[in-house]
Amino acid sequence: MTVEQLAQAAHEINRAYCISRGDFSQVQWEHAPEWQKSSAIHGVEFHISHPTASPSLSHEMWMKEKLENGWVYGEEKDSAKKTHPSMVSYTQLPIEERTKDHLFKQVVASLKQYIH
Repeated sequence: MTVEQLAQAAHEINRAYCISRGDFSQVQWEHAPEWQKSSAIHGVEFHISHPTASPSLSHEMWMKEKLENGWVYGEEKDSAKKTHPSMVSYTQLPIEERTKDHLFKQVVASLKQYIH
């Protein structure tokens, strides 16, 4: 398994979780835009390098990367406008969004041993 394959697994688990909540906005990994794949890969690399990092720190690192790439808060996720409703502090996120950070962290923790 590579870092990219682990990122793909985390992405697909996130997509399945979103679908379970009625959110069909996430596309399959092979159709995901490069910025989204890159974000997932950076998230995997972060958790491999910082295995004890909390889900809240993971969110803060994700948000920092988004801000550096010109994203801002917006009520709707819009990649053309670079707006995202999760561009708030972790404590302001709804529990459903915080759950995604927990799932991502656990996927990396569970699968990182298979990276070669």
